[in-house]
Amino acid sequence: MITLEHVNKVYDDGFKALQDIELQFREGDLNVLIGPSGCGKTTTMKLINRLIRPTSGKISVAGKDISAIDPVTLRRSIGYVIQSIGLFPHMTIAANVAVVPKLLKWDAKKTERRVDELLELVGLDPDTYRNRYPSELSGGQQQRIGVIRALAAEPDIILMDEPFSALDPISREQLQDELVRLQQELRKTIVFVTHDMDEAIKIADHIVLMKDGRVVQQGSPEAILRRPANEFVSSFVGKKRLLGQDFSDIPTVDDVMTTQPVTAQPTKGLAEAVKIMQNKRVDSLLVVDQWKKLRGTVTVYSVLEHYRDETKTLAELARPFPHVLPSGTPLSEALRIMTEHQAPYVAVADREGRFLGMVTRGSVVKHLADVYPTEGA
Repeated sequence: MITLEHVNKVYDDGFKALQDIELQFREGDLNVLIGPSGCGKTTTMKLINRLIRPTSGKISVAGKDISAIDPVTLRRSIGYVIQSIGLFPHMTIAANVAVVPKLLKWDAKKTERRVDELLELVGLDPDTYRNRYPSELSGGQQQRIGVIRALAAEPDIILMDEPFSALDPISREQLQDELVRLQQELRKTIVFVTHDMDEAIKIADHIVLMKDGRVVQQGSPEAILRRPANEFVSSFVGKKRLLGQDFSDIPTVDDVMTTQPVTAQPTKGLAEAVKIMQNKRVDSLLVVDQWKKLRGTVTVYSVLEHYRDETKTLAELARPFPHVLPSGTPLSEALRIMTEHQAPYVAVADREGRFLGMVTRGSVVKHLADVYPTEGA
């Protein structure tokens, strides 16, 4: 466990970078420090390996006051990953990863085994990458090397200062996934600094949100999303991400459904049905009568099976629609039904049973895209 007790940092010009910081980072958790520029998140992280000294207060690691530990010894026991990666360009990948083990005087065989083990851990074939140089790797591959270099000496604690922020969106997403996977396997105590709330929500066990050198709120991503402490937290997290501030914020099937699915009247013949499906490029039709009542669904397979019978209508082939939800039903219920029954869609009807629309996988994805637009969109 890492503990900060009444920690303050005041610079010579009087600037208060940190004010009475009280934090506990549990062993094995991925802890994210987040907040606007200048809030003190990087300063807080650098206190842990004594790159910065506090003006007052106490910092402990595993119950030991770090002010009593030699800073070089302390830093060699803590992994550190930075935004600019910091690989030595004149050294091979193997030599870069082995820097700290060599400082700790590991024997050559043990070091080689550890390097190969770590390369395999992040999906880089040792025979292919061991003797390459950083300039021969992509940005994402270099950052993977930065991460495993921090793991090389098997530290219990890893500090990560915006390690993925300089990467392109695809590489960043891949590295976030990789970090989550590694953490599930290794269970290190990680302190991760970022300014990206989406990144924090995705990777964190515990989030610490800071402003003006103070901790504004801390807790699990779920707790912060559901119960933001104040307007600053709500604004920083983003209104669209917040869950359950009041019932009206919870999406319903009405918010997500498509109101223009392909329908046909029950009196339609089978040739007409085939033509509609061809024109609309669908493999099924919703059968809706003149009073907007949902009579069922018909697939192209059932239509073709009875196609030779010119007397057949869709009313005779329609099968009852398996899942119809009333207007106002929370989206979560629709998703539960779709998941449990492997249903591609559910119908929505009003109190009188009139058909209103369909919640489909596509309409859910579209809703998410509207709620969480991509940056720059």
